[in-house]
Amino acid sequence: MSPDPSPVRLHVVTGKGGTGKTTVAAALALALAVDGRSVLLVETEGRQGVAQLFDTPPLPYEERRVAVTRGGGEVKALAIDVEEALLDYLDMFYNLRRAGRALRKMGAIDFATAIAPGLRDVLITGKIKEAVTRRHDGRQVYDAVVVDAPPTGRITRFLGVTAEMSQLARSGPIKTQSDGVMAVLRSPQTAVHLVTLLEDMPVQETADAIAELTKAGLPVGSVVVNMAAEQVLPVDGLSRAAAGGLTGDELAPALAAAHLPGGPDLAEALAAEVTEHARRWAGQDALRDEVEALGRPTVELPLMTGTMDLGCLFELAGRLEDHLRSEVEERTGA
Repeated sequence: MSPDPSPVRLHVVTGKGGTGKTTVAAALALALAVDGRSVLLVETEGRQGVAQLFDTPPLPYEERRVAVTRGGGEVKALAIDVEEALLDYLDMFYNLRRAGRALRKMGAIDFATAIAPGLRDVLITGKIKEAVTRRHDGRQVYDAVVVDAPPTGRITRFLGVTAEMSQLARSGPIKTQSDGVMAVLRSPQTAVHLVTLLEDMPVQETADAIAELTKAGLPVGSVVVNMAAEQVLPVDGLSRAAAGGLTGDELAPALAAAHLPGGPDLAEALAAEVTEHARRWAGQDALRDEVEALGRPTVELPLMTGTMDLGCLFELAGRLEDHLRSEVEERTGA
């Protein structure tokens, strides 16, 4: 069964800075691409974070394959360049690509985006909409598009700026394009997923973003709890360790029975590490009720130690694939 046979084809991933939204977007693209599906992963902020995750050279303004998944699926990636997006726009609606190149040489494009910052978001969302709706031989080119979007503090403005443009332009290509973009963004084809950590500020910012998105008529998807501490000890043991009730003297006999070197020093170090883990878990667990109260489908991803590489991405993708499948089963009653 494909992991996401749902109406959603545009997955917008946002989150407070530092929550790992780029990593989650990349893992989600891998999860959606299994079983022969084709997915486009779009980067919007020019940081080349996607290229780093997939260990590829910096992405140009063209769609390039960065991964192959189970069943022959593939993930392509695109780093949107605002100048090139403007040239596409001028060519698509006004047949003015050549004139646009002249404007770029004059620095007019930089000037225009500087005095009208919202223009950047209009161009980026327009390019995203084009990728979502693009067809070849009567079929959708991409089964899904995943967007590594701006952080939660900017996400509603980023997705809603085209609606403001539509209100300013009463008719013509700008009005038509703006209405088309908002029709996609506000439709069941779109879901805005929010990445958070089990920390006070990210959870609160996630709650605020959900309220803003809902008020703006933009569809909210899942909450992804990233870098969560996993329960590796029984709850009663975790509670005692978090309270400082675990000592090296208690661990020493088990270490000696296992013939591990290190003696009391190793036992004390392990006790300190267990205590630190237990306190981290307890602190995060206290916020899980607040995340649940957000009323959105939720999935937790574990804290990955070491360097984030392609293997780690596929591991996270497996967790997200399970979440997507459970969402499908819940919708269909399977």
